[in-house]
Amino acid sequence: MIPFNKPPYTGNEDVHVLAAMRSDKISGDGAYGHRCQKWFEERFSCNKTLLTPSCTQALEMAAILLDIQPGDEVIMPSYTFVSTANAFVLRGATIVFVDVRPDTMNIDEALIESAITERTRAIVPVHYAGVACEMDTIMAIAGRHGLLVVEDAAQGMMSTYKGRPLGTIGHMGAFSFHETKNYTSGGEGGLLLINDPQFVSRAEIIREKGTNRSQFFRGMVDKYTWIDVGSSYLPSELQAAYLYGQLEKADEINQARLSIWNRYYLALTPYAERGLIELPQLPGDCVANGHMFYLKASGLEQRTQILEMLRARGVGAVFHYIPLHSAPAGRSLGRLHGEDVHTTRESERLFRLPLWLAMTTEEVDEVIQAVIDAIDAQ
Repeated sequence: MIPFNKPPYTGNEDVHVLAAMRSDKISGDGAYGHRCQKWFEERFSCNKTLLTPSCTQALEMAAILLDIQPGDEVIMPSYTFVSTANAFVLRGATIVFVDVRPDTMNIDEALIESAITERTRAIVPVHYAGVACEMDTIMAIAGRHGLLVVEDAAQGMMSTYKGRPLGTIGHMGAFSFHETKNYTSGGEGGLLLINDPQFVSRAEIIREKGTNRSQFFRGMVDKYTWIDVGSSYLPSELQAAYLYGQLEKADEINQARLSIWNRYYLALTPYAERGLIELPQLPGDCVANGHMFYLKASGLEQRTQILEMLRARGVGAVFHYIPLHSAPAGRSLGRLHGEDVHTTRESERLFRLPLWLAMTTEEVDEVIQAVIDAIDAQ
């Protein structure tokens, strides 16, 4: 069996996790937490970064920082993970779903402006498969209407848009370090990237259960107390230590995944040229990170047949999101703006191939041959 995913592991993690275990602080915001945050701030030129236990919680922090209130509206694609919507629904927002572009599966930026009402507070673009949304257009729309932008860059670490790292273009961004992502902090983990300095001070307070504890430990106040809403958004030092072991080899991990992605692409291009499948498309001003390799079949029936054949060959290929606007909670907590021209149709065609750091060339080639045989059998 070739599984769909194996968590990334470099060999560096053991030393750092053991050091954290033997330190005098393992509850979070210790030496490894600060070391990771400094790495991100220097690498991506962020105003401030804060590690969180998950990307879901990073998005929840963003929703609090935006002061989302009941009745506010937040625009996002329907083709995304439920956390993208849940973070804002928990604050009382109504989600306004917008159709995707079929080429990238990202939100169709041409449809955003017409979805804006007097209640709209934010736009949440999702960089699907680590491929950037059209951020210049989105930021221009946000600027004209006085809206805030939170990038869901859960899949986008190390990807860029016109030379700018994803997650650093909007007012805030969020990364995921779940075990299925390019980098993990031991199974779960996340990061809130704060690009607008007006949010930095309050973000630290929200993350520390609504207290000014961080300011206290920096000697800025003589005691700390409860001063705002918040929750426990600190990951443990063990999570940070595991992640730091991967950050030390961040570029090697990125290149290894891109090598697998490119091998898939080159081998399957002849089948795309014959119109038998569709391959991922990468806009010219985007650099992706090899997070995911997906294919598109002609429709749901063909996708189902191909997936069954791949499973019979021991290949763990899977499909992805069910559009949120068609889910029971999506129908009651949000609405679709305009027509569902592409979202459902494209989601029913898309399936993903195994792609993980330690995957061998032989395993990649085995997957490729299984895909080719499944296509030829149609």
